[in-house]
Amino acid sequence: MSRFDTETAARARALIALYPRPRSALIPLCHLAQEQDGWLAPEAMEEIAELVGVTPAEVRGTASFYDMLHTEPVGRYLVSICTNIACLLGGAEELLEHAEAALGVRAGGTTADGTITLEDAECLADCDGTPCVTVNHRYVGGLSAEGFDRLVEDLRAGRRDDEIPPHGTLVRVRRKGGLSVQRDRIVAERAATAEAQAERARIAKEAAEAQAGAPGAAEQKGGA
Repeated sequence: MSRFDTETAARARALIALYPRPRSALIPLCHLAQEQDGWLAPEAMEEIAELVGVTPAEVRGTASFYDMLHTEPVGRYLVSICTNIACLLGGAEELLEHAEAALGVRAGGTTADGTITLEDAECLADCDGTPCVTVNHRYVGGLSAEGFDRLVEDLRAGRRDDEIPPHGTLVRVRRKGGLSVQRDRIVAERAATAEAQAERARIAKEAAEAQAGAPGAAEQKGGA
């Protein structure tokens, strides 16, 4: 039985068709599975492995390398507080301590209602607004303790849902075309590439053989 629902399964097949080799779609499929479930469940990783022709261990190994992919459940909202040097100087340590106290969890934990996961993050690349905070990888600006409390209230009340979708959703606009190419064109281009490579190899081989058999080649080699 498929882990993916009907729509997600169709999108998975469409993603795989974009690439010359199925395994090239591994990371996009991980994001797709995370969009459906909010995280990468073991069953989803097994299905991805089957779809792209690798082992589940390879899918897990790849997913565990990237911060944006989660192999354990997280809340509907992943709230990340940057604690790199610029943000530390701007009060990130104090903000993180306040967030832990306000939410009742340590960094890495999820609130009892499953709504918010708090994350101590490395650089979030918004050093102009410290301490930098993101929610589901959307910037919400540099926040004070009071601003953080208002953010949490808004998230719980659903007042930010127009700009911040549930965790796992990277984009809300579905691509229609772009990288999609007709299958016969892909086959023809691959065949032409293989033929060109074979021709270059043949020419190089003939040149090497001609050089080796040229008069004086042996004397030149011996003289060297």
